[in-house]
Amino acid sequence: MDVQAIKRRFGIIGNAPALNRAIEMAFRVASTDLSVLISGESGTGKEVFPQIIHQFSARKHGAYIAVNCGAIPEGTIDSELFGHEKGSFTGAHEKRSGYFEVADNGSIFLDEVSELPLSTQVRLLRVLESGEFIKVGSSRVMKTNVRIIAATNVDINKLLRQGKFREDLYYRLNTVPVYIPPLRERKEDIMILFRKFAMDFAERYRMPEIVPDQEASDMLINYYWPGNIRQLKNITEQLSVIEKKREIDAGMLRKYLTDYSDETLPALIESAGDRSFASEREILYKILFDMKNDMNDLKKLVHEIIEKGPHNIDIDDDSLMDKLQPANEPVYESVVSRLPDLKKRNSSHIEDTEEIIEESLSLQDKEIELIKKALEKYGGRRKMAAMELGISERTLYRKIKQYNIE
Repeated sequence: MDVQAIKRRFGIIGNAPALNRAIEMAFRVASTDLSVLISGESGTGKEVFPQIIHQFSARKHGAYIAVNCGAIPEGTIDSELFGHEKGSFTGAHEKRSGYFEVADNGSIFLDEVSELPLSTQVRLLRVLESGEFIKVGSSRVMKTNVRIIAATNVDINKLLRQGKFREDLYYRLNTVPVYIPPLRERKEDIMILFRKFAMDFAERYRMPEIVPDQEASDMLINYYWPGNIRQLKNITEQLSVIEKKREIDAGMLRKYLTDYSDETLPALIESAGDRSFASEREILYKILFDMKNDMNDLKKLVHEIIEKGPHNIDIDDDSLMDKLQPANEPVYESVVSRLPDLKKRNSSHIEDTEEIIEESLSLQDKEIELIKKALEKYGGRRKMAAMELGISERTLYRKIKQYNIE
């Protein structure tokens, strides 16, 4: 079966080479029993590819179970996946079969596999290596013949470095990697998808189809689309329902793409020797601390110049004075020109003062503030707020409870 036929069967829209490559990879690996790790940003449509793999495999007549690992509480994830015995924990009033027992001779799709606790990762690794698992509260080893397809929307390599994901499990899952490109890497597909969604919503709500003008089309194509296809579909639906005019111009579209910018900002590129930042917030903190240190160094240098004179200071080549002269000649000359007045003013006593910064630099306070802003921005919708913050909905829910945020 060719790629176009697969697209028609599973409702996939687009002709980008990277998308066609992902579909071809899924089709080729389907006939094997190899584990597959599907990677891609949230909203790219990763959930379709496990279905392609299952439907074109020898297991197509067996069970297919999709599990969102990020939506299951940590305390019950083992019971959901592997089952439990009656009385094994509080609330276990009867024996229960887990997904790996139910899906025997079928396929299991583990979405957001990076959210699995480390203890569950050990159990999953055993299933991959030997097909064996033990129910919660049992000592009897059970066998299962299940194909595992996993997906993640985060960079697992960073989790490996942080010790939050097992390296041996990663290599067992990543036997065949399938990468789903984000929408910004499929610019040729954006207008195709927009027209398809516009037609669907026009039919659903029984109203004329919306049509963007040239400037609005350019905005759609050049936008970053952090929410990918899901975000494009939502915005198309909003335009279809809310706007009275059926021809969409740039002004109307800008109300829905509030963070749209005509300028392309430079991207941060992490080199091998650079520090890995968990978020943009940490980068801002580092800049603030560096600025404070530079101010303190400059203050000390000025006092030393006042006491000894600018030509009697023994400073190494890498010091702040070398940065002031000659690279910052105006700053240096300004400091030297004011030396007489500064000496006279401070001849009796030089008192070093430190600037008091009222703003809290606590990471916890900043995290609480950002969570509150995200929730306020999206009217309390946790899913959208979690997407804005770059964390999973489960993590956001845990932090809301941890910090008692209303």
